[in-house]
Amino acid sequence: MRLILLHDVVDLGNKGDLVDVADGYARNFLLPKKRAMKATEGALAQASALRVARESADREAREAAEKVATQLAGTRVVLAAQAGDEGRLYGSITAPDIVEGIKRFTGVDVERRHVEVRTPIKAIGLHEVWLKLHPDVEFPVTLDVIPA
Repeated sequence: MRLILLHDVVDLGNKGDLVDVADGYARNFLLPKKRAMKATEGALAQASALRVARESADREAREAAEKVATQLAGTRVVLAAQAGDEGRLYGSITAPDIVEGIKRFTGVDVERRHVEVRTPIKAIGLHEVWLKLHPDVEFPVTLDVIPA
């Protein structure tokens, strides 16, 4: 059955895509949950408008992410945390702490879901975290963790 997707569907396609699926998958899942509609002549015109809107929104999101990346690339954010005598933190530095530090030092708002801490930050010193603002825009930010 030929359908036009109304929402992004994992392993199938994105909003506005024209897809061929099994009749059962269409009748039992996609159509009842309003994730797709049948591909008619009028719907195909609507689908092309959805694709154009999606591509435009994606382009704008990427440009905004690249703008933030140019502001933050190469910056060092200083965070103060409670630490013992050997330099080990009593807790760890988490994504909300990093977001707050970035806001305080640069004035740039970053969402917590964009912060990727690849190794736990449990000691004083320099650490690198990654910000992934868009699937194509990812860059490191250096954290300088100091004792409070």
